[in-house]
Amino acid sequence: MNFVKTVVAAGLVAVSTSAFAADITGAGATFPFPVYSKWADAYKKETGNGLNYQSIGSGAGIKQIQAKTVTFGATDAPLKAEQLEKDGLIQWPMVMGAIVPVVNLEGIKPGELVLSGELLGDIYLGKITKWNDPAIAKLNAKLTLPSDAITVVRRSDGSGTTFNFTDYLSKVNAEWKAKVGQGTAVEWPTGVGAKGNEGVAGNVGQTKNSIGYVEYAYAKQNKLTYAAMTNKSGKTVQPTVASFQAAASNADWAKAPGYYVILTDQPGEGSWPITAATFILMHKVPVDKAASAEAIKFFKWSFEKGAKMAEDLDYIPMPEPVVKMIEKTWSADIKS
Repeated sequence: MNFVKTVVAAGLVAVSTSAFAADITGAGATFPFPVYSKWADAYKKETGNGLNYQSIGSGAGIKQIQAKTVTFGATDAPLKAEQLEKDGLIQWPMVMGAIVPVVNLEGIKPGELVLSGELLGDIYLGKITKWNDPAIAKLNAKLTLPSDAITVVRRSDGSGTTFNFTDYLSKVNAEWKAKVGQGTAVEWPTGVGAKGNEGVAGNVGQTKNSIGYVEYAYAKQNKLTYAAMTNKSGKTVQPTVASFQAAASNADWAKAPGYYVILTDQPGEGSWPITAATFILMHKVPVDKAASAEAIKFFKWSFEKGAKMAEDLDYIPMPEPVVKMIEKTWSADIKS
């Protein structure tokens, strides 16, 4: 079993030996867990300092940082400026990635099935219930699709992955927007709930004729069959670093208070439609200033030395100008 699958199965990375290093704690999003795990392992080997990160979902991560029980929180659903101000928090994007639909269909290879955002919305609304529905067949004339019922898998926990997925569906499916909308947790019209990207990946992997949505690293590492997507320009795109970067290139971080940027349904013929950033939350006035300073050292190291590791897992590193902006935010806003 490879490194990411081993750590993902555990849902927790704890790579610390000294008592001081063990005080650096984080909790939240499952979306970036594979890359945070890889960074933490490499950082421990290089510096001797460790990091304890609990992959428990964005909603729980936000609650933990608000309650001051961790050094940092992690979320794929960024908080708006007024919420950050209310809670005395700062926020910045750490890395970008993408959400992909994954299926378990016999005889279908990764990237062969094509879905649109409208189709995805109708499946998750419970309107399309069979794999050979004419709407799916129309986009997939070359495939032999089963007549079996679709088993819909979705998140059961408060999730930034769900936030971005439902944000996208709200942009491309009017009925979804009207009936369900966007959020870290929504009233799902249908489906089986699973906890974390790990849970959705595991459920889809074990359930024939199922569909789910996960961060791409989970699809790749668990060898799941991902779907291609039609994007805002009407082009069919595969989930690749190039298509993720094409979507991310439109982000204007400088104009966004608290770096609040949503990357779904971006224009461009090569853009993957469900691209997302993942964010770190920290207190401006830390409870434990030493642990806070040590955490910033880890994040700085990750920006400087973690780009290749991120790319190896098909995440997109933050552009250098944005990193410089973030470092200025640290200096200006975190009390040491």
